[in-house]
Amino acid sequence: MKDLLQEMASDSGSTNDKLDRLKDDQLDSISKLANDAAVLEEMISHTEDILKAHKENLKKITDDQLPEALETMGLEKFTLTDGAEISVKPFYGASIPKDRKNEAFQWLRDHEFGDLVKNNVTVTFGRGEDEVAKDFMHLCSTKGFTPSQLEQVAPMTLKAWLRERVEAGDPIPLDLFGAFITQRATIKRSR
Repeated sequence: MKDLLQEMASDSGSTNDKLDRLKDDQLDSISKLANDAAVLEEMISHTEDILKAHKENLKKITDDQLPEALETMGLEKFTLTDGAEISVKPFYGASIPKDRKNEAFQWLRDHEFGDLVKNNVTVTFGRGEDEVAKDFMHLCSTKGFTPSQLEQVAPMTLKAWLRERVEAGDPIPLDLFGAFITQRATIKRSR
């Protein structure tokens, strides 16, 4: 085999040293690309950390400092000299705590909001079980299948429902729904 490589090298005008250097150059190129990728991954991670810090700072300004400053002056909105308008409006948020999920769902059902709770029942069938899948609802208990069940209220649906109920003056157990209502300043730039 070595003779064949030497013969090929002499035919091409190359030597084994040139072939070895070519391999080394290719390996160096691969190594450089891997290092470049690692540097970029680090830069992206650092940039994401900076973005996260900027978002936290923005939230402090829009959710705390601006609303507080406008409230101190007795203003709901304010127009800047460049025409941008700062206004403060209620901001609603909710996320049902996992340990209170059943209680929250029952409260919704008891107060005629049960349609907010989505109840997904699923089971996984193997290859060739298409007919069984069609009859799933009927055959589930008799065939010993154990479906997984997921009850949930979509986050945006919960948030919209909370806003509607609060604005209608309905009493809502906020802690049960992990709900909060705060003020948030928005800035509309003039065009």
